[in-house]
Amino acid sequence: MAFELPKLPYAHDALEPHIDEQTMKIHHGKHHQGYTDKLNNAIEGTDLEGKTIENILSNLDMDNTAVRNNGGGFYNHRLFWEVMSPNGGGEPSGDLATAINSAFGSYADFKEKFANAAKGQFGSGWAWLCVHEGGKVEVCSTPNQDNPLMPGVGCEGTPILGLDVWEHAYYLKYQNKRPDYVDAFFEVINWDDVSKRYEQNK
Repeated sequence: MAFELPKLPYAHDALEPHIDEQTMKIHHGKHHQGYTDKLNNAIEGTDLEGKTIENILSNLDMDNTAVRNNGGGFYNHRLFWEVMSPNGGGEPSGDLATAINSAFGSYADFKEKFANAAKGQFGSGWAWLCVHEGGKVEVCSTPNQDNPLMPGVGCEGTPILGLDVWEHAYYLKYQNKRPDYVDAFFEVINWDDVSKRYEQNK
């Protein structure tokens, strides 16, 4: 089975005013579709065909740039859409909140560290909150479409929250003001989804 572009779990304009409708249409329908198509082309006829994206990325030959870039792009964006919601914002609760407080001191300290990872990523890339076996959480960032599932990239846990800081994710609305976009992201985080990912992967 070839990979398919996942449907957005909400309307293109649902995250307004924090993330604009036009950006969502282009980001999902053009960029994510492009990664999906190129990933399928890259794995067609190889032993990667038929495997899950998690399996592909966890065992990736990092010199295989077509799968690295497009597999990462497919996986990263699929997670990105799901960790946002029109009813998002606020703070995490339950075991995830406990893990965040344990790792960073407080939600405010986590927020600052995650925001700095996103704002400080040079060029294109992602900021991540990852969970390790045992429940410890960690923040890191990766360049381009790399992610922590890939060998030797950073964090080495399972991503449960990701923020896309490629310019195509924010430039129509925020131009060069990446920090404003990063701040706006906290208003749409779907903490229920992030918590479920934490429980499934701790």
